[in-house]
Amino acid sequence: MLATMLAAVPAQADVAIDITGVDDALANNIRAFLSLTRYAERDDITPDTMARLERRIPLETRRALEPLGYYEPSVDFAVVPAGNDWKVTIAVAPGPEIRLSTVEIAVTGDGSSNTEIARMLDRRDLRPGLRLNHGTYEQVKSNLLRAATGQGFLDAKFTSNELVIDPEQHVATVGLKLETGPQYRFGPITITQDAIRDAAMQRLLRMREGDAYSVDALLRTQYVLDDTQYFSTVEIETAERDQEKLVVPVTIRARANLRHRYAASVGYATDTRARGRLTWDDRRVNSRGHRMQLGLIGSGVVEEASLHYAVPVMDIALEKVDFSALARNEELGDTFSKKYELGTGLTEVLGKWQRVLFLRLSQEVTELPLEDGTLSSQKDTLLIPGISFSTLPVRPGLTTDLLHYSLYAELTGSPSSLGSDASYIRFRFQGERIFDLSDLWHLRVRGELGVSQVADFSELPASQRFFAGGDNSVRGFGLNELSPKDDAGNSIGGRHLLVGTIELERQLPRNFGVAVFADGGNAFNKFGDPLEYSAGLGVRWHVSVASIGVDVAQALSEPGRSPRLHLHISTLF
Repeated sequence: MLATMLAAVPAQADVAIDITGVDDALANNIRAFLSLTRYAERDDITPDTMARLERRIPLETRRALEPLGYYEPSVDFAVVPAGNDWKVTIAVAPGPEIRLSTVEIAVTGDGSSNTEIARMLDRRDLRPGLRLNHGTYEQVKSNLLRAATGQGFLDAKFTSNELVIDPEQHVATVGLKLETGPQYRFGPITITQDAIRDAAMQRLLRMREGDAYSVDALLRTQYVLDDTQYFSTVEIETAERDQEKLVVPVTIRARANLRHRYAASVGYATDTRARGRLTWDDRRVNSRGHRMQLGLIGSGVVEEASLHYAVPVMDIALEKVDFSALARNEELGDTFSKKYELGTGLTEVLGKWQRVLFLRLSQEVTELPLEDGTLSSQKDTLLIPGISFSTLPVRPGLTTDLLHYSLYAELTGSPSSLGSDASYIRFRFQGERIFDLSDLWHLRVRGELGVSQVADFSELPASQRFFAGGDNSVRGFGLNELSPKDDAGNSIGGRHLLVGTIELERQLPRNFGVAVFADGGNAFNKFGDPLEYSAGLGVRWHVSVASIGVDVAQALSEPGRSPRLHLHISTLF
């Protein structure tokens, strides 16, 4: 057929391949199997070469479909020259599907009751009624074996490994039997480092000699040692397992990091205008691992200088006693806050939660413009005890599922019985959840709630009041614009806060993304007061040295407003 259409003289050509009759997933798999694909963008295809490639099409198409459960496809094709190019059309009828009829997966040995292995079995990626997929079958085997070895069953192996296909009946059966063998334990742990004391180093490890061996423990130790910034490089190696003693020796080599670190960042946002931050870190004040940080922040609405001194305690990677000093000038709505603060806090880890108990001594001056252009001034001295809870982030690479949410809750107060000029109780909650709808589509839901109880609101310092509006609140409104107003029309903050956001983002090539969002909320003095609403579109661009976001939001609760642009640019160097 082809020979009658081909000239004997070689010609340069490109190949266009069109596959019909199957969905995109099957078509992509066929295209990957075709020898033609490797020639599609070449310009040196001779007629003889095309004749040889053409003969392979039926067999290669069938081989592409069998791993996906189609064993009886029919394949028709046509190859048509178009000048110096080739047009190849492949029409595929995949035929009946091979379905799983029986699936038997068993785990024997000491790991039969291991929770991580059981979790892998519970996923049921292979179950009766599903279409046969060789890739899924191999992935289940790989995941099950990896779960066993990752939990210390290093001698685990499949004693039965059967995939039986009956093309005539269009069914397949799966039989897998994993024998885990005994569980290994960590053997001697040898550590070489000179950054901190050996006792402090031991408290950073996520495994001890005699503990059940697990890859997670090794990964967690690696991440913890890296995150402390005590070390510039960390190497963790496991020696050959001892099959008689059932132990795995471990060697850790760590090199001390530079003691001092300087960092600067700049950015721009419509809320803060130009902003910058300078920090100096002393990573190792002494061999016990104490740390110190000095930070300076400047923007159009905030000026801050802070000093923190951290003393690691208990789990020194995550828990500490912190001593701090802070001076901060801030514009909040139409009020101005000048605050000086001393504080101390204890950070503890409770499972997947981080708890902070703190006490702050604060002196704050609240200023508010009057109608005659002067400022009213109120000075308050407060002793503020408080407690906060927040979720801990989970590092990638661990078998534990990643947290796609973050939660933070804080309760503070300032009782006059302890000498405070104002007496109040204040609760604040923030939460965010990201839903991965697909590889490219993501839904983000965010909420914030604030509640305060105070007898006389005017006694509450500006920094303890609630405001809404801005780039990270209700877009379409200015920073801290939304709050109750005084008789002169000044935004003075509210007793309570309620803000929510729902945002749908679509990832694009080259680190771009587009989003559509809706925001709602307000700061108010009593629940039931009206909320403000907005909606808009956004563009995102993320690169290694900068993050740029542009949102255009339209206030819906105040139709007369013009759309508002929200621009966020940040860099780190």
